[in-house]
Amino acid sequence: MYFFICSLSVVDIIHSTSSSPTMILVLLADITAISYRSCITQMTVYHLSSVMGKFTISLMAYDRLVAISNPLRYHSILTKTRIVLITVTLLILGCALIAVFTGIADRLPYCRTSLSFVFCDYGSLVRVACVNPDEYFVASTVISFFILFGPFGFIFISYLMIIFTVLKIAPSEERKKTYSTCLNHLIVVASVFVPPFVSIILTRIGFVLSVTERNVLIIFSSLGPCLVNPFVYCFRTKEIRRKLFRIIKAVAPQE
Repeated sequence: MYFFICSLSVVDIIHSTSSSPTMILVLLADITAISYRSCITQMTVYHLSSVMGKFTISLMAYDRLVAISNPLRYHSILTKTRIVLITVTLLILGCALIAVFTGIADRLPYCRTSLSFVFCDYGSLVRVACVNPDEYFVASTVISFFILFGPFGFIFISYLMIIFTVLKIAPSEERKKTYSTCLNHLIVVASVFVPPFVSIILTRIGFVLSVTERNVLIIFSSLGPCLVNPFVYCFRTKEIRRKLFRIIKAVAPQE
């Protein structure tokens, strides 16, 4: 579990770092121009970290499933070798998926050097190109559907199995402990998947978002999980909380 928490922390740092500088320049300094290569690089890093964040959260759901359904076999099922192998495999898969976005964006002819939105993502780059943007959203929609609903479906099935397992546990105290353990992960899942689902629902019902409204939704979906995750796992995980308090106590000035 701690390997996945560490991986999620690294992904959050990369994800927020890839988008925050441009957000600050656009929103505070009103600097909307950005170099072509910088924008392509930012887009690639941003989308890759977003994909790896969703994959990592899916692995954390599987980790909880194994810990609850097979606690005695946990370390034999999720060995260090298997964890690293799965993580590397998902990283390769993420790179392959995002390479499609980068390949399409890299071949587009661009007419403008200013962004309409707060940072460089695939949609922003396609909209400033000298092409009909609708033609270039077909492949990205299919990939985005897989990236969004694949991990979410896996998490949903994992928690269904967790619920069935917990219902078989007789003592109510054990059930409460299990629910408390899963609550941390569910908070993170909500912070990651709720914003894109809201965007999809609003689009399906015919609600057209303005540039400002879309920027607000993008900022929340980009930076929200990065802000929520440290608080969730630092203050709700007993071992991490104790370690953090020991560090603070050690560095605090003695009276």
